[in-house]
Amino acid sequence: MRQAPKSIDIPEQERASTGIPGLDDILGGGLPADHLYLVEGTPGSGKTTLGLQFLRRGVEAGEKGLYITLSETAAELHTVAASHGWSLDGVEVFELVTEEGLSPASEQSILHPAEVELGETTRGVMAAVERLQPSRVVFDSLSEMRLLAQNPLRYRRQVLALKGFFASRGCTVLLLDDRSAEYDNVQLHSIAHGVVQLQQVVDQYGPERRRLRVVKMRGIRFRGGDHDFSLDTGGLAVYPRLVAAEHRRSMDTSMVSTGTQALDALLGGGLARGSNTLFSGPSGVGKTTTAVACVRAALQRGEVAAYYLFDEGLATLLARSQALDLGVEEYLDSGQLEMLTLDPAEVSPGAFANMVRGAVEERGARMVVIDSLNAYLQAMSGDKHLLLQMHELLGYLNRRGVVTIMILGLHGVLGDVRTDVDLSYLSDAILLFRFFEARGSLLKAVSVVKSRTSAHEMTIREFGLGTAGIQVGEALTDFEGVLSGVTSYKGRLPLLSDREEPAA
Repeated sequence: MRQAPKSIDIPEQERASTGIPGLDDILGGGLPADHLYLVEGTPGSGKTTLGLQFLRRGVEAGEKGLYITLSETAAELHTVAASHGWSLDGVEVFELVTEEGLSPASEQSILHPAEVELGETTRGVMAAVERLQPSRVVFDSLSEMRLLAQNPLRYRRQVLALKGFFASRGCTVLLLDDRSAEYDNVQLHSIAHGVVQLQQVVDQYGPERRRLRVVKMRGIRFRGGDHDFSLDTGGLAVYPRLVAAEHRRSMDTSMVSTGTQALDALLGGGLARGSNTLFSGPSGVGKTTTAVACVRAALQRGEVAAYYLFDEGLATLLARSQALDLGVEEYLDSGQLEMLTLDPAEVSPGAFANMVRGAVEERGARMVVIDSLNAYLQAMSGDKHLLLQMHELLGYLNRRGVVTIMILGLHGVLGDVRTDVDLSYLSDAILLFRFFEARGSLLKAVSVVKSRTSAHEMTIREFGLGTAGIQVGEALTDFEGVLSGVTSYKGRLPLLSDREEPAA
């Protein structure tokens, strides 16, 4: 009989925090101490900033730090630190190339540079470590040592010698490499205890996208894959890839009201907690206003809500909501509602997911609105895994018991109404808004075409927006053509527009 595999208890190791909370989270607590790590990335990807954050975190913990630079001067490093608002007090910067190295007396032509300069460089590094006795070391950069060696074998032997020397001194070391070698140099991957790669990708429009990947890390579990990160004033901010399965919680499947009784009935009781609903329809049909009405109902129940606006300006949205008696300004002022206007060209998927997590876990948001998916998906078209990331985000929100509303605009107004992306498989429920013509007027209709959480109505109801907010009429039994895309109404059932307005 086949036995189930036994679980292996991985022994705990002392960790050295990188000084970057997101990276520590990916590594499960930081780098295992007293080992040598390789940090790879093209120039400008953030290697120097990562190294400085690593050393500053050591200073905060009472550890000595040493920054060995072959490519930058101490003044340049202090300038980089100052640009982030940092001080390098407690970190010693050791320059291996000084003005003395440029003097005529230091020049020679008899011996090969690899025989003299490489040895002098290695001895200089060892002397600096012996003198300071640091716990953390950053070596910047390996490209200079590679050029001095001029031979892959000699280069590898020098790195192995440095690795043994640092290990005997109990140092946690980051070797920075700008990947400037003409050949594919991955031989150091086998030497290093762990490898972290920093990538930056420039699209046709917008800023560069930055991603971090832990290629290898011996002896610990870590979260693989690409993780978005940003490099701004204050250093690197890493956004760990969201994995919904890591956030399992007891499910609350109760129903909450949309704020409109007739719309609740259409949905089969309202919106289910731990589910997401897609509001789909052409521009101007009332998707955003309906979402604001749902948010307002949640706020009136005392819940916290987060609204992420990618298309419309905040001032325009608030003014229209106020005109429809759906004002939410008082909740914005109290902090119960957070409305953020985001530029999708500037926000990476990882940064957005991290923003949503903060709203849910730190502020306790119970309703989240993403308005709209069109701008977000179009701006991120270069990311082939965006739909998978959205799947993980929605799965996370469902497991946290959050009511999620997504808004997706369709192309066209009448006739062939379509969208560039199909998100129906990600949605637990779909609320479809459409225009239709009747009696010489352009009117609106709403129907539920899918719900995984409730037995919803299969009817098509008239929908309207007025000074009284959201209005949902009776079922339009003579409504035809919704599936063909050419919707029309030929019956005599009274419409919302037929009702007489009360006298002023």
